[in-house]
Amino acid sequence: MKQHPLWKQLKFVTGNPNKFREAQEILGIEMERRDLAHLHEIQTTDIEELVRHKATEAWEALQAPVLVEDSGLIFEAWNGLPGALVKWFELSVGCAGMLQMLEAFEDRRARAVCMVAVHDGREVIIGKGEVTGTLAHSLRGENGFGWDVIFIPDGHDRTFGEMSVGEKNTISHRRRAFEALRDQF
Repeated sequence: MKQHPLWKQLKFVTGNPNKFREAQEILGIEMERRDLAHLHEIQTTDIEELVRHKATEAWEALQAPVLVEDSGLIFEAWNGLPGALVKWFELSVGCAGMLQMLEAFEDRRARAVCMVAVHDGREVIIGKGEVTGTLAHSLRGENGFGWDVIFIPDGHDRTFGEMSVGEKNTISHRRRAFEALRDQF
């Protein structure tokens, strides 16, 4: 596939080197990574609202084409939580704590959602990826990062954390989001 000229100019704004590596592997391009720790991240369960805001702030800070990403884990039993707030849940109670809080619910269905956005100074273009699955009853796996150790994608019996990075990247919500974004160019 021919690459759009914008891809060569992109600065991927993330403080997470794991996400950066995944993005380069999935897209098959090299980008510059910028960590803009001073950006204000709004608190919302709405992943699209969050990624639009991040893209606008990153563009304003760098005055260059930017790529941003955010992911969320939606527990169906919790009506959309933690969603985009999952990293704050991880920091406060950890993945084990989230599973413990989920014990009172029969419904273990979940959705892993990723949205990526490019802001080129004129518009924000968004790609969305989603994988449905269930939540494990305990932490499983040593691979990946974040909540990979609790999410089992449909059609599989292992968590993302039990899969190799390459295996996860072929089916992940992040892959689907980056492909959806790339298809718009």
